[in-house]
Amino acid sequence: MINNDLKKIYQKSKEDFYQELSEWLIKKSKKIIITANPETFMISEKDQDLKKILSDSNNSLVPDGIAIVKACQKLGINIKERITGIEICEYLLNLANENSYSLYLFGAKEEVIEKLVKKIQTEYPNIKLLGYQNGYIKNKDEMMEKIVKKNPDICLVALGIPEQEKTIARHIKEAKKGIYIGVGGSFDVLSGVKKRAPKLFIKLNLEWLYRIIKEPKRLKRFWNNNVKFLLKIKKLK
Repeated sequence: MINNDLKKIYQKSKEDFYQELSEWLIKKSKKIIITANPETFMISEKDQDLKKILSDSNNSLVPDGIAIVKACQKLGINIKERITGIEICEYLLNLANENSYSLYLFGAKEEVIEKLVKKIQTEYPNIKLLGYQNGYIKNKDEMMEKIVKKNPDICLVALGIPEQEKTIARHIKEAKKGIYIGVGGSFDVLSGVKKRAPKLFIKLNLEWLYRIIKEPKRLKRFWNNNVKFLLKIKKLK
């Protein structure tokens, strides 16, 4: 049930979550972070592997999207604020730079990840970049095995949902430590290939509208995930 998984979503503030991230890295903990949005839960209704990942108490779900926050509030789950994947990435890059943590990047197109690598090397010179690989390879499991063996402190995986979460989950047992997080299209924004929504849209929780304006083809995806998700929540209530 969606309701049970929604109860697992992180309920404290963004700053509290960032503090936990910092502590996990200091302690060399091992964590999968899932940036949960309506699409996450809609896919999990049909995908039992993703459903299992969401239900695993060892994994951390964060509310990436205003629809998740609103849905939780309707169901009496006290979520303080949304915590977006792009902001988590930016925080982790700053933290890695301050503490010389190691990083691996996996996903997106070759031109996107190369731009991101150059940006990291320029703006975050203290990060130990262990390597990077675009997401357009056949054997992603073989790649994830290699990444885990490199033992990064942080691994950002941009393969899209649910592939990124499932690929991480299949190999996390072999990892000795590390924050592994599926970040969807965040590499596009972090690299500068795409612009994030203007601050006013972000402040008004209208980032979804900005994306649809910029890419009208997203409208069908928005309907199938966000709208249908909220209709499900209405029935649950």
